[in-house]
Amino acid sequence: GLGSARTFSVGASGEERAPLKEVLRLFHEMGGRFFDTAPTYGSSEGVAGQLVQELGIQDDLFFATKISTGGGRQAGIDQQETSLQDWGRDIIDLNQVHNLRDTEIHLRTIRQAKEEGRTRYVGVTTSFGRQYEQMEQVLRTEELDFVQVNYSLGEREAADRLIPLAQDRGMGVIVNEPYNVGRLFAAVSGRDLPDWAAEFDCESWGQFFLKYILSHPAVTVIIPATSDPGHLIDNMGAGMGRLPDEQTRTRMEEFFDGLS
Repeated sequence: GLGSARTFSVGASGEERAPLKEVLRLFHEMGGRFFDTAPTYGSSEGVAGQLVQELGIQDDLFFATKISTGGGRQAGIDQQETSLQDWGRDIIDLNQVHNLRDTEIHLRTIRQAKEEGRTRYVGVTTSFGRQYEQMEQVLRTEELDFVQVNYSLGEREAADRLIPLAQDRGMGVIVNEPYNVGRLFAAVSGRDLPDWAAEFDCESWGQFFLKYILSHPAVTVIIPATSDPGHLIDNMGAGMGRLPDEQTRTRMEEFFDGLS
């Protein structure tokens, strides 16, 4: 998958948009399909929508967006309509309540759109550990298709309760912030990959971090965000070849925890 927070929010110039268009072209060419955005990611949703239409791939991608407002039901409905217009689509594949803002209100809106055939799937998101207790309650009480959470080698708490609960409830799991907002790369700066990373066809630190997440049996898709075509190619490579087994996952955790 591909995220868009902090990366697709650019201006109208061709110079700013060219690398993003190439990222999307490569993503599609390499088999990527799940694109995640939100109306509150600056201009990201509109920019991505225009670029995918220029590339003619808007109907090939799984379009995941969000309702992200504390302004009440009508504000959420308005965001939903804008999202459809931005992407030139008649249907949103997945609409999510962003960071549990007015969850009950916006779930009603998304479910109504699902009943009308304008949204395929319903979900909720968080990127904050402080919301895990609230998220757990939502997962226990609401019928959802997807849940989106932050999970990485540096932030593993979601795997304690939320991810297993989602799996038990039959929900797809989307992982955001797989690099812990860049902190994972800072932790390994200047270090070489361990030799044993080759055992699961890992060629970079980015793939090391992504393969750890992908190997969790409950994870459906990861949405790293990038505006760099080279990074996109590397990220997509994490989905190729072997994945770490349970023993290797533990070794990866111990290795990361041992970094000074």
